[in-house]
Amino acid sequence: MVFSLAIAGIFISNYVVVQFLGICPFLGLSKKVDSALGMGVAVTFVMVLASLITYPIYTYIMLPNGIEYLEIIVFIFVIASLVQILEMVIRKMSPSLYKAMGVYLPLITTNCAILGVAEINLTYELVTGVFSAALNGLFSGIGFTLAIVILAGLREKIDKLPTPKHMRGFPISMITAGIMAMAFYVFTFITM
Repeated sequence: MVFSLAIAGIFISNYVVVQFLGICPFLGLSKKVDSALGMGVAVTFVMVLASLITYPIYTYIMLPNGIEYLEIIVFIFVIASLVQILEMVIRKMSPSLYKAMGVYLPLITTNCAILGVAEINLTYELVTGVFSAALNGLFSGIGFTLAIVILAGLREKIDKLPTPKHMRGFPISMITAGIMAMAFYVFTFITM
């Protein structure tokens, strides 16, 4: 089960390049590898904690009391709280990383990939409890980190190439992300 969750979260169901969730930080913070790695680690951390907290809240509190219709509101509140704590920790421990992330750090709150993990944990057949929900969050976060770091590395290399003027910046980034999506799509043909 752990191997299946790992392959699915990192490659087959990669939230960024296969499911197209979390595109804002993916395109916005993928200009330098170090800031992309920092964002990936922060998103992974929030995904794991959000999975650990939201799965039991939904399963043991909301579902038995018939208030599952409030799940998105509750999940966003949990994610926002986690991001605020993370923001305070990063500001204190690594001011340079905090400065590099800029506006994208608080935007983790609205990163649909994190909300997507919390939601998918409720219906995904490989998630059978809190431990597997946390593992799904971990592997999905690793997949997010892998995608954003790969794109950042490619963008750093592309910036040094003689690119036509009208293709510089965002256009070439979109083409590169599209090619990455095609490469990751190949993994969807793997059956477990």
